[in-house]
Amino acid sequence: MDDQALLRYSRQIMLDAIDIDGQERLLGSHVLVIGAGGLGSPVALYLAAAGIGHLTLADMDTVELSNLQRQIAHTQADLGRNKADSARMAALALNDGCRIETMESHLEGEVLASAVSRSDLVVDCTDRFASRYAINQACVDAVRPLVSGAAIRFSGQLAVFDPRQSDSPCYACLYPPQSGQADDDELRCSENGVVAPLVGLIGCFQALEAIKVLSGAGAAHRGLSTFDGLQGTWRHFQVPRDPHCPVCANR
Repeated sequence: MDDQALLRYSRQIMLDAIDIDGQERLLGSHVLVIGAGGLGSPVALYLAAAGIGHLTLADMDTVELSNLQRQIAHTQADLGRNKADSARMAALALNDGCRIETMESHLEGEVLASAVSRSDLVVDCTDRFASRYAINQACVDAVRPLVSGAAIRFSGQLAVFDPRQSDSPCYACLYPPQSGQADDDELRCSENGVVAPLVGLIGCFQALEAIKVLSGAGAAHRGLSTFDGLQGTWRHFQVPRDPHCPVCANR
């Protein structure tokens, strides 16, 4: 790091849990953020600001007026623009030293597998079960940590899955595929609504967990945490690895 980088990241370097070594690890990391909407907006902004050296932002959608209530990486001037590109420009405005690529199509199959394998960590900011299962499978196959978040109405969820650890469950252990295939609309803000700051809160926790995993600071989140925005309370649930999971049982 040069003097400018030392000054920029000084407040993190001051932390014993991160220090210079942890900051160097962040600067050398590549994070794939899938989804640049309500969750992906704070994730992209905070990871760029915190010094993640390389970000890939993936989203095929364009910015709509109804997005601006909660998707803080986008402005009125971005209406009609691809969300990944809009988020890229917002993140670069915070830190032009961050290398940011975009993927402006739906990630699936070999394209998804390749994007995951090129990254050090994946942050799932999507809102469909089908996408979550595909991302989880790709992370298990490539042995990449996955930070998952969800937010709907006044409720949020946070989980971290790390296939590098033998006892870590995967997303399919938590939500067996046969239980969620018909419930995509239950996850979508467009079908159910969401209070604006909730996605920011969950997205910020996703960014925090990504920084912890990559820098080596503290202990990564284990299990599932749910947040009740109406009550302002968190609940934590242990999630054991399923020995019969169709995704990770044989890894």
